[in-house]
Amino acid sequence: MRSSPAEEQNASLVEIGDLEGLAERVDSLCFDDRWDLTVDLRDRCRAALSRGKQLWPAAAYAEYRMALDGPAAIAASVLGSPAEKFTLGPFAEIIASTHMFTELKPFLQASPASGIVAHERVLRGEVIDDAVWLGPYADVLAVPLRLEDWEPEYPLADYSPSRALFPAPQLTTRFGEATGQSVREVKDPDTLRALRDLAHVWCAESNGHVEAVSIEGSASDAVATLGCRKHRVGRISSKDALAVMAWVAGNGGAHGRRRGMAAGRQAAWWALTHLAGLGDEIDVEPYELGRAADELEWSVWDDGSPPTGWNLRLAVVDPAENLAWAVTASDVRLE
Repeated sequence: MRSSPAEEQNASLVEIGDLEGLAERVDSLCFDDRWDLTVDLRDRCRAALSRGKQLWPAAAYAEYRMALDGPAAIAASVLGSPAEKFTLGPFAEIIASTHMFTELKPFLQASPASGIVAHERVLRGEVIDDAVWLGPYADVLAVPLRLEDWEPEYPLADYSPSRALFPAPQLTTRFGEATGQSVREVKDPDTLRALRDLAHVWCAESNGHVEAVSIEGSASDAVATLGCRKHRVGRISSKDALAVMAWVAGNGGAHGRRRGMAAGRQAAWWALTHLAGLGDEIDVEPYELGRAADELEWSVWDDGSPPTGWNLRLAVVDPAENLAWAVTASDVRLE
């Protein structure tokens, strides 16, 4: 079958191998809603790899635009593509940022990736009534396929053709000077692991560092045990604390791969479960976890210096047990 002039233009750009020109071509095709030609260009860039042409960035960008701006059928077609590791975020989150699950469902198969899309849509306020259709994949994350009334509005990613923004939660807290005493730590390996895991990607895939301690005493004593005797501390709500933990866990830091806010929410729930002393229980009821979150005392802290890069400074107190935890994590971009 003879190629159309538009397809021949795609073929010519692939032969030239001009990545900038290919990106401009993708933008033009998407602007004109020529998704058939966008798929054609993606396929040609992929096929050119077998001939030694390194055009995978153009193929990945085409799929990113398909996920972000394409109609539901086109967006759903890239879910699970390995090209997402070269784009600005996970395809499940990108697709969910601009498409309703009800739009996508006719073009999806019940799968773990579809379950992640559903969880991402829940964070954006969509009520998902497709748990039966998703089957076991409705529980691909160990959190409910709905938002609880004790949860915050999680900070959502904002994707556009040329950039992605991952805003941190905006906290309104008044800091006060504080001093603590370094004390002997209490063994609590599961909770400390859950707190450190919040910043796992920062450390495993970027330049990050994380420390956490568990003690008997106050929040300031926990911070001092981390090595910051004099510091500033400010109380926050349990909702703000969940938003902060989810933001850290969903984020890639300076150079790591973003996991997505649905995964961040799961990590925040996991940390909360252990802080509440419910880590050994099976199938903790959400209302029980929410009640425990409100009974804990949450604070953010710093050493008074201007923040740089990506940071987590959180302290938690269980007043009923006289236990406190503090965690510090940071990551910086290396140019």
